[in-house]
Amino acid sequence: MEQEERNEVKTVLPQDFTERMKKLLGEEYPRFLESYEKERLYGLRYNPLKATKEEFLARMPFSLEKVEWAEEGFYYQADEQPGKHPFHEVGAYYIQEPSAMSVAEVLAPEAGEKILDLCAAPGGKSTQIAGKMRGEGLLISNEIIPNRAKILSQNIERMGIGNAVVLNETPDRLASLFPDFFDKILVDAPCSGEGMFRKDETAIREWSPEHVQMCADRQNMILEQAACMLKPGGTLVYSTCTFSPTENEGVISAFISTHDEFTIEAVPQEKFFAPGEKTWVEYPKEGLEHTMRLWPHKIAGEGHYIAKLKKADGLCPDIYRTIADEKNANKTDGISRCKNFLKDELGICGAKMEQMQREGVFVPFGEQIYLVPREMIPLKGIKVVRPGLHLGTDKKNRFEPSHALALYLSADEVKSYYEMTEEETIRYLKGETFACTAGLKGWVLLTTHGYSIGFGKAGGGQMKNHYPKGLRKM
Repeated sequence: MEQEERNEVKTVLPQDFTERMKKLLGEEYPRFLESYEKERLYGLRYNPLKATKEEFLARMPFSLEKVEWAEEGFYYQADEQPGKHPFHEVGAYYIQEPSAMSVAEVLAPEAGEKILDLCAAPGGKSTQIAGKMRGEGLLISNEIIPNRAKILSQNIERMGIGNAVVLNETPDRLASLFPDFFDKILVDAPCSGEGMFRKDETAIREWSPEHVQMCADRQNMILEQAACMLKPGGTLVYSTCTFSPTENEGVISAFISTHDEFTIEAVPQEKFFAPGEKTWVEYPKEGLEHTMRLWPHKIAGEGHYIAKLKKADGLCPDIYRTIADEKNANKTDGISRCKNFLKDELGICGAKMEQMQREGVFVPFGEQIYLVPREMIPLKGIKVVRPGLHLGTDKKNRFEPSHALALYLSADEVKSYYEMTEEETIRYLKGETFACTAGLKGWVLLTTHGYSIGFGKAGGGQMKNHYPKGLRKM
């Protein structure tokens, strides 16, 4: 029976891969193989920008079990399909593989920091970082592949994030724009994806020893660029979803060997995972035992590798010109109409308006008005996918709010909202008009189970639908 199981696995996994894993794991290898016979696990993270954990749990219809290493993480049952529930559309949670949730926990983002997620699509780690920043500071989420950058932007919007800028730049271009700029940087590096073999057959088909080496070479390059952008005293977290020592301990050892200003840090999450292995690389460096390996046969999750690096303290002259320094950036007629609309039509409460003006700058891009994080550098010459929070469109001397703004706001921050029934929610997601309270008039924030879902425009007892056509469930 044991031989049959081994042969069955070999028909799925590349032979070069299994031979290497036998050498690495020794007596643990049979347990590692057995993990491929188990059903994969499913996870989601609740969105702290939209609800507390207690509110979230009270509203959810799913069977949830806590992910022990992730503050906002839960397992769910595969047959419950939360991706098809309206709660997914409102950004109540982000569906994410449980072990991947560990990376942002190691980064430990804080409100007010300047943070870069260098390889950010599709947005799982960026949205987790943003939740911990609580809308304060600057998050730059970058993705080099244009269509993936668009998906990243859509997820940033769905989660109601206001302080994120989405870019579509190369690492070397970013390094030229942001030297010594960021408090924290996440490099969730493109890799050979060995840790995803159980859930992604494409990763198996694309794997080869040559592909592993190509990934390692690219990872070394990306780390070099990231190091230039980190402030003295800053934190850099490197992660992959692969088992290859060449891409993990090997990359970190090579980087530390040429960067005396960096050291490997121990972190609280070490207690959940296995240590990195010094014996698997030719030139091991001190501290590799504090890097972390997430093994599918040891935890309830897939494969990952994480290293937390600290840059030595030093002087960092403040040489940056920011978007807030741009003259007349927020003095156009369109900006005035936008601000008047937010105050008069939506009645955004004073505390929320104060936060928006404290954290961001109102900037026009043609007819579109955005709230750009105040600490962002001027955008000219940068490939920007989303410059900040999209507030709306200035159309023929009138302002129309964006769907992104609705997802950013909550019911207690506006003067008029309407809590929809289950039936009305389904109709709204289909783009239909429905009857509403006769006294309602004008722009209304629509909610379902306390979550904002979009805007409607009320009049004559009818709610006109403003859910974006591209998102409608026909």
